[in-house]
Amino acid sequence: MKPDQLDILNPKRCCLLVIDPQERLMKAVYKPDRVIANTALMIHCAKAMEIPIVATTQYEKGLGPFVPELAELLADVTCVDKIEFSALANYNVKQVLTNLPVSVDTLIMTGVEAHICVYQTAVCAIKMKYRPWIVADAVSSRKKRNAKLALSRMEAAGASVGPAEMAVYELLGKAGTPVFKAMLPHLK
Repeated sequence: MKPDQLDILNPKRCCLLVIDPQERLMKAVYKPDRVIANTALMIHCAKAMEIPIVATTQYEKGLGPFVPELAELLADVTCVDKIEFSALANYNVKQVLTNLPVSVDTLIMTGVEAHICVYQTAVCAIKMKYRPWIVADAVSSRKKRNAKLALSRMEAAGASVGPAEMAVYELLGKAGTPVFKAMLPHLK
């Protein structure tokens, strides 16, 4: 592991990127309930800590809207419809990221499919000098093996990979704060 990957997540340096949790895709992926629950946890955390959130859909006309469980949580979030597999290959997504505070250098990523859109976005993020942090239990693919291989390839390429609870506790840093107390109901 490279030394710059060892940094604990810092809310001021992060943006949550929610990739394509759409109805038709989520019906087809391995363990969709886990992905939805952990994506929701990450959205609650980002909102509680005022971390910017960007969400994407992949050709919404064909693959449908966000799953209902996440649609309400993402209602007030910048959402970009794309046809590119890498979210960062989309002009509008790049514009949104350009408008974030200069301190943002880490993209916490959730979504589907791990071996297509999430993987290509992570590789593009590295090339663009972002630090991708992949929430392993908030990504999936239609086949379990594809998701597992994608996580391995992303980690080998330089992305950090870990579970949602790890990301949340890294972002919180300590107990007893108002944000920690606000997150407790979501961590049970």
